Amino acid sequence: MLNQRRVVIDYVSPVLNHGEFPIKRVVNEVVNVDAHIFGDGHDLIGASVLFKHENARKWNEVRMKPGFNDEWHVSFYVEKQGYYEYKVEGWIDHALTWQHGIKRKIEDRQRVTSELLEGVKFIEAIYKRLSADDRAYLDHLKKIFNDENSYDNAISEAVSDRLYHLFYIFPDKKLVNSTKNYKIYVDRLKARFSTWYEFFPRSASEKEGVHGTFKDCEKLLPRVAEMGFDTLYFPPVHPIGEVNRKGKNNSTNAAPGDVGSPWGIGSRLGGHKDIHPELGSLKDFKLLIKKANKMGVEIAMDFALQVAPDHPWVKEHPEWFKWRPDGTVQYAENPPKKYQDILPIHFESEGYEDLWQESLDILLYWIDQGINIFRVDNPHTKPFYFWNWIIRKIKKDHPDVLFLAEAFTNPKVMQQLAKQGFTQSYTYFTWRESKHELIEYVEELTKTEQREYMRPNFWPNTPDINPYHLQGANESKYIQRYALAATLSSNVGIYGPVFEYMISAPLPNREEYLNSEKFQIAHYDWNLKNNLISVITKINQIRKEEEALQQTNHIKFCQIENDNLIAFYKWNDDKSSEILVVVSLDAYNTQSGTMQLPLSDLKETEPGRPVQVYDFMTGNSYNWYEEWNYIELQPGLPLHIFKINK
Repeated sequence: MLNQRRVVIDYVSPVLNHGEFPIKRVVNEVVNVDAHIFGDGHDLIGASVLFKHENARKWNEVRMKPGFNDEWHVSFYVEKQGYYEYKVEGWIDHALTWQHGIKRKIEDRQRVTSELLEGVKFIEAIYKRLSADDRAYLDHLKKIFNDENSYDNAISEAVSDRLYHLFYIFPDKKLVNSTKNYKIYVDRLKARFSTWYEFFPRSASEKEGVHGTFKDCEKLLPRVAEMGFDTLYFPPVHPIGEVNRKGKNNSTNAAPGDVGSPWGIGSRLGGHKDIHPELGSLKDFKLLIKKANKMGVEIAMDFALQVAPDHPWVKEHPEWFKWRPDGTVQYAENPPKKYQDILPIHFESEGYEDLWQESLDILLYWIDQGINIFRVDNPHTKPFYFWNWIIRKIKKDHPDVLFLAEAFTNPKVMQQLAKQGFTQSYTYFTWRESKHELIEYVEELTKTEQREYMRPNFWPNTPDINPYHLQGANESKYIQRYALAATLSSNVGIYGPVFEYMISAPLPNREEYLNSEKFQIAHYDWNLKNNLISVITKINQIRKEEEALQQTNHIKFCQIENDNLIAFYKWNDDKSSEILVVVSLDAYNTQSGTMQLPLSDLKETEPGRPVQVYDFMTGNSYNWYEEWNYIELQPGLPLHIFKINK
């Protein structure tokens, strides 16, 4: 079929993999669409973005604006959870081309009687779509355009703003060119802004040597909420395997009384749909979820698709595992690490359909119990398209459910998991220390295509990762790392109380904790208070108050003449919230420097007025009259969080 369209639409963005995957947004977030749009010749063209929610019948339309070099732009907001789709349209705008041409001829003092008659057909093309008042106006135009005696009035109306407005709002689109439909997935706000706290329920008891319970966890909910955390994540709460159970510090021989790793899921007591009996009952767990919700805290569960050798699946579904010719099974390995207490699931099994369905049923079961957030263990060791299938299935009926991908692996693998549907992603922040490394990494996350689909979650530590820079570190270092994580990223988490109590003894030459809680019960004085807890609480409070810190992508690093100081400016969509953060990267010495204000980026202020800033951390206010300003930070409080006031 011959293609008579005259408008070319090229380089539409944001689009992922030519439209294979949806871009991501949260409710009431903006979508900025760009495209290269042009036509042959000198006719004027029009362009629009059409968008609608998956449940809507009619498309919404917003007109695009041309910029430099045929690059067109427009923004729109998504207001509901679920899938949206959008497309770009372009057309030759004959009516506006006519008006532009007749205007130039009139300015050149040419007689345009014939051109006025031509204009009548453009008026008639839009006539039926207008209001009665506008139709009366067009009736008047048709009359005077055909009346030589009304020539002066006719040429005045031909170039009028009112006629331009009608042609623009009600274009007569002919030979319109349209792109394919592209998708957007819209989540609830918590997908973009969340504050996570992790602890082991079995370590929640007030009595040393006693296994913690969900009832013990209930007593800790006020502590979690008061510190400003809105998500409480538990490692697996299922029965723990007894066969090949690991002992303390990951030893291969468990002593009597060793509790094993929660990630070695399943035993004679049940599997992924069961609760470890020493933690309590399902009723206890549901009551904990309910009480947490009342405090503004959601419980997040671990979803780990792996089993202990005595998990019920091993007998019920042996086809789901990889057996060697001698009848033994292939245990999990990540050389040099070995996981003798875990059997990896064989996703190439001939019974994969039943395996996929059972995995889905596990999630649905816990969603029915009140869980809406899952931290997924090692998703990169399972097929990508399995995750695409299962997440889409869940989100169709349960759009509030969120998935955090725990995948510290190659960048492209982490990015693919995000494209396939994971809501948030663990990141490399844990290992980014220097000013250069931090800026480079955050710029990669926020200034490339990744900003459209990968929502980073910055964790300074995890039960698996005791980074070298925190081993034996002082309080200033811990404050610095939390401040960076919580202000650079809108999603943040810590493994506590190990983090806030600054417990950091490592295995020799390893980024792992000595006496790791993964393999034994720990005992803590949960009533202990310290300055680090106060600072964490303060930062979390600021995050809740300032929308600029509730998103990651609106960020600009500021020039500051000291490599031990990092400064950045953050803002929300309409710049009603503007924040300036300065953090010292030196945990032992006072650091100072001169910082350049991003004056051209700030929301407009009256000329000649100083930039007024309020430091949330100290309560002090300042008037900055110059572009460059002196900053000094000491180890005791190695950060400023300035609110820019208007």
